[in-house]
Amino acid sequence: MTGPDEHPTATLDDNERAQRLSSLREIIELMRPAVQADGGDLVLISADVESGVVEVQLQGACSSCAVSSSTLQGGVDRILRGRLDWVTEVIGGVDDVDPESAPTGVGGWVPRADL
Repeated sequence: MTGPDEHPTATLDDNERAQRLSSLREIIELMRPAVQADGGDLVLISADVESGVVEVQLQGACSSCAVSSSTLQGGVDRILRGRLDWVTEVIGGVDDVDPESAPTGVGGWVPRADL
């Protein structure tokens, strides 16, 4: 049980808030190339560094990908919670799908015809 003096919002100063946000952005930037390699992207939507709630969004080919929820839960959530002890919840979603690009996504993998 935590007392009022132990609540994270009562102990964070501006420097600590800035450091947490900077660390979060660095980790998001480290993860983005892996998502971009599959034709998608990972965007930080919001972060409450005091409560530990982070919201991200998968974009591009991730919008139509069947495993996007697994990417969010098994990858993004696990990495953020594992590297940033202050992260308590990761909320994720995908951007709205353009109906014309839904079958293949944007920039998704396409098999080579010459194989």
